[in-house]
Amino acid sequence: MKIIWLILFLALAVAGCTTKSQARLKEQNAYLAGQNAALRQQSPESPGVTVLGAVKNSAVPWVEGLTLAQAVATANYIGLHEPKQIILTRQGESAALEPKVLLSGAVVPLEPGDVVEIR
Repeated sequence: MKIIWLILFLALAVAGCTTKSQARLKEQNAYLAGQNAALRQQSPESPGVTVLGAVKNSAVPWVEGLTLAQAVATANYIGLHEPKQIILTRQGESAALEPKVLLSGAVVPLEPGDVVEIR
């Protein structure tokens, strides 16, 4: 019986300890990475704006006058921490924005096919 406990103890020590929250976070990050990769491969002809990152709704329908703040709110950000950077890509050109820009009330208009990445 002592040998079994010793083997179990050594197996646990070699495997390392991972908390449930760490495992859940790794699973969520892997899921989001796969989801974001699939969205990047979609054709740019699809109408709307794509929001990448920790969001519930990555496909935001484009309407006349849609702003960056509205798109982020519609995408429903679910990250554990406040975003550190927002990258807007339009026709292959990217621009990095500080999230504080949205909080200050700046209006950033979007166009169909824009991709917003929240980091």
